[in-house]
Amino acid sequence: MLNIAVIGCGVIAQQHLRGIAKLKTARAVAVCDVRPEVAQKTAQDHAVPRWSTDASELFADPEIHAVILALPTNLRTPLALEAFKHGKHVLVEKPVAMNLAEARTLVEAQGDRVGACCSSRFRSFASAKAAADYIRGGGLGTIRTITCRAVFKPADDAPTSPPPPWRLRRDLNGGGIFVNWGCYDLDYLLGMLDFQLTPQFALAKAWPVPTAFKAYAAEGSDAETHITALVTFAEGCVLTYERAEFSSLPPTTLWQICGDKGALDLKMLEPTQSNIVLTEPRQGGGIQTRVLWEGEPGTRGHEHDEVVRDFVEAIVDKRKPNTTLKEALLFARIADKLYESIDTGSPVSFAE
Repeated sequence: MLNIAVIGCGVIAQQHLRGIAKLKTARAVAVCDVRPEVAQKTAQDHAVPRWSTDASELFADPEIHAVILALPTNLRTPLALEAFKHGKHVLVEKPVAMNLAEARTLVEAQGDRVGACCSSRFRSFASAKAAADYIRGGGLGTIRTITCRAVFKPADDAPTSPPPPWRLRRDLNGGGIFVNWGCYDLDYLLGMLDFQLTPQFALAKAWPVPTAFKAYAAEGSDAETHITALVTFAEGCVLTYERAEFSSLPPTTLWQICGDKGALDLKMLEPTQSNIVLTEPRQGGGIQTRVLWEGEPGTRGHEHDEVVRDFVEAIVDKRKPNTTLKEALLFARIADKLYESIDTGSPVSFAE
């Protein structure tokens, strides 16, 4: 039985604890939060036998085998490094770290422990696995374009209480919507290509929350709510990316991978409500479309469970998790350069 401690008792920690409770090979034995009343209530709500306000105390306990770090990005890396030092397996929330330098320190400190990132959530769906298998089999040929355009409309009613400040603060989260959602988008798309890409150049532009939607962001927010970017890769393909929230753009979603033999239209957030559609050349001329994958509705909402299950199975089966810390470096590299381009207003090179 794998003993897990969950560090941080916010909203996402509750998801992790529910996921652990569904497993037969692992159990939550401790929770930790600097707010004692929150830690105690979380332990009571999930029947966890131990709560603490001191993460170091839990890291030093040899009876705890693994930890899940479910707290803001600016707090996670020092805790992950300490956990690795004590020989713990570590699952970090997304994004993997505040920047590339932090992410690299995690990889260097990991040793033979399992280190995983929660950015793999939407690649756990059967639809994503079917698409990845088709790509790995050469079905799309040489990849040319990788595309994400995801725009979501603001809630009809502005929030009556302040949103979490970390969500749109670069000093607390490393960025805005790109690190909040771009980590999922890029893990989903680049993970289907096994993260085997070498970025060359990037150009990006971003905008903060517009005045019309100020109520949707916490006071002091300085990170982007709308970003558009272009990244080229040495392998000959190009990523085009746009995400927006709290904007006047009409809602739209597109996740797509295109090669010289075909193109896949994907549904990252609706894996069982829409088919995975393949467009390919038709013998004799033109193009044709066909359904590559279809499934029954009902699995959305379990992506949090799947991340925990994958982490535990990776430890028990001595295999790599869906997204290792080393694989998450690709997102961290891209994020660093996109923000550099945003800050300088110029294209940037990935050459080091």
